[in-house]
Amino acid sequence: MTIDEFNFSGKKAIVRVDFNVPLDENGNVTDDTRIRGALPTLKKILADGGSVIMMSHMGKPKGKVNPKLSLQQIVGKVSERLGVDVKFAPDCGNAEKEAAALQPGEALLLENLRFYPEEEGKPVGVEKGTPEFDEAKKAMKESQKKFAQKLASYADVYVNDAFGTAHRRHASTAVIADYFEQDAKMLGYLMEKEVTAIDNVMKNAQHPFTAIIGGSKVSSKLGVIKNLLDKVDNLIIGGGMGYTFIKAQGGSIGDSLHEDDLMPEALNVIEEAKKKGVNLSLSVATVCGREFSNDTARSVFPIFSIPEGWEGMDASEESIAAWKEIIMSSKTILWNGPVGVFEFENFAHGTGEIAKTVAKATQENGAYSLIGGGDSVAAINKFGLADKVSYVSTGGGAMLEAIEGKVLPGVAAIKGE
Repeated sequence: MTIDEFNFSGKKAIVRVDFNVPLDENGNVTDDTRIRGALPTLKKILADGGSVIMMSHMGKPKGKVNPKLSLQQIVGKVSERLGVDVKFAPDCGNAEKEAAALQPGEALLLENLRFYPEEEGKPVGVEKGTPEFDEAKKAMKESQKKFAQKLASYADVYVNDAFGTAHRRHASTAVIADYFEQDAKMLGYLMEKEVTAIDNVMKNAQHPFTAIIGGSKVSSKLGVIKNLLDKVDNLIIGGGMGYTFIKAQGGSIGDSLHEDDLMPEALNVIEEAKKKGVNLSLSVATVCGREFSNDTARSVFPIFSIPEGWEGMDASEESIAAWKEIIMSSKTILWNGPVGVFEFENFAHGTGEIAKTVAKATQENGAYSLIGGGDSVAAINKFGLADKVSYVSTGGGAMLEAIEGKVLPGVAAIKGE
């Protein structure tokens, strides 16, 4: 069942949204992107003549009530954006009365789900690896089911529109779906877009398919890289993680970031890429700094010959030129992670050039481009290119797990996978 096929008239819909928005010291919303992202789904339900119950987490209260993380602070902003006077339930686990009183066309926001440890389903105050922990984990699993069942009891229909938490098997993102019939649970518009975008690159990619994987550590993206080797024609590895690959091949990387224990894995990736005919492209030269700061002395060195006392901070013009050629010849492009220390203006050039080239390949050559991960998204936004690429993912962790080939609990719970 899709959200477009469903008529919400006279129905109460409980919607998992991602309203984990930034607040200032006075509790004012400083960026309402996530609220705006949920509006198409919420407005469709209300326009049909249904009523909507919104549930979300905010921050990491670790199962305890924390007024600084109360969703009551955002009721005004949600009301303003939704065009409806949103009601508030101060206890998400005891909101039967508020839910029952809801009339068609009305909206209710539940208090922060994570004020209850049952939402995340993690035992609190027990040390991992002990017999007590195992017992507490079993008990918590049962408590989580009861909490999810309580949330489900408020509504007739369940809609999941929070892609950012789709990789977590939480009460509100996956367990709750067990308490709804197959035709009474569905993905919201935002979730549908995310799932379609990932399918476009992982299942339906046009070739040549190029993945650009950057960021600081190989360890955080090794699973992603391995899974992509079966799918891509070109794999560009940039950023801090690239130096582990260079050192593994006997290169001198100076003081550059690297992970010695991942060097055997890096060599395996190089070998597998050769076997599978994947063009693995690393930097050929790098812009180095004397120290980790924006205003440090800069110099360019060949990637295999970085002297002691220097650390790699950005991709060189030579590397960028090679990568541009690959990107411009691609029909599908996946980009996750910067190719330099993007937070320093003097070392953001490489990442900026990648952003511009991905946008150019999309606009001029009709390539399908999916961008995900905080710094990649920040780069696309910084250069005003978000509307020049095919899709910008809202869920970094969820997107990475999907690309790694993992099943996302929040999606599987709806699709019955």
